[in-house]
Amino acid sequence: MSMNETINGVPVTEEQIAGWVAEAESGYDVEALKRRGRGRPGRGAEPSLVVALRLTPDELASLDARAKREGKTRSEVIREALAASAA
Repeated sequence: MSMNETINGVPVTEEQIAGWVAEAESGYDVEALKRRGRGRPGRGAEPSLVVALRLTPDELASLDARAKREGKTRSEVIREALAASAA
């Protein structure tokens, strides 16, 4: 393993790797893993669709500034703008 491997910017140690190996070798509770779920949480009863959107650097900067100012994500700001324009 490279000495530069990290998880969220924190270096991975040999002790961590040994612990993960021991955990894997002892086996996993598959049912518990299934209950945990995968990916992002849903936004409704149906799966959400991903839509690509092209923005200029200025538009993206404005979007990011608003999202930061309002404590929201880019997606939240875009969804709110779409909902407001459709009303």
